[in-house]
Amino acid sequence: MKILKLAVLSLAVFLYSSSALAQHGHAGGMGMGNAGMGNSMGHSSGNASSHGNTNAPPTSTQKISDVLSKNPAIGDKIVALTGDKMGAADACQGFKNIGQCIAAAHVSKNLPGMNFFCLRQAMTKTLAGTNAPSTGCSVTGSFSLGKAIQKLDPQADSTTETKKANTESQQDMKASGVKS
Repeated sequence: MKILKLAVLSLAVFLYSSSALAQHGHAGGMGMGNAGMGNSMGHSSGNASSHGNTNAPPTSTQKISDVLSKNPAIGDKIVALTGDKMGAADACQGFKNIGQCIAAAHVSKNLPGMNFFCLRQAMTKTLAGTNAPSTGCSVTGSFSLGKAIQKLDPQADSTTETKKANTESQQDMKASGVKS
């Protein structure tokens, strides 16, 4: 009987704490961004865009190659934005999701002098590309889109540019049938 009471009490505490955490939208200050906890077993909520980067647009958890093969229109858009003659798969190499790649492509198009491949290198550590500058890029890292913009162009308004690019990315994905 004592074991049953203990089990019921444990279940009640579990359910209460799960709902309390869900209402706050974070995992007790553990710095999980928008990912939340999903449940107390440590499963994420399935939002692949979080990963510490609150500037990234929400995207599908599908692999980039899968998205590109199922939605050639989004690949065409990426090629048009980046000018990568090798294709969208080459351009998106290293990004965590398709939304991140499209947003970076928009920033490179929106900001004069911002090279997409330098921006990708600052965000993903992925080097080179078909149209990468021959002199190399000055920043390599795993920065968020906003931080990468700041590092590559300190004069740019990285917050505004990030929001604009994320909006454009979401619009492109919606227009191309990519689920976000």
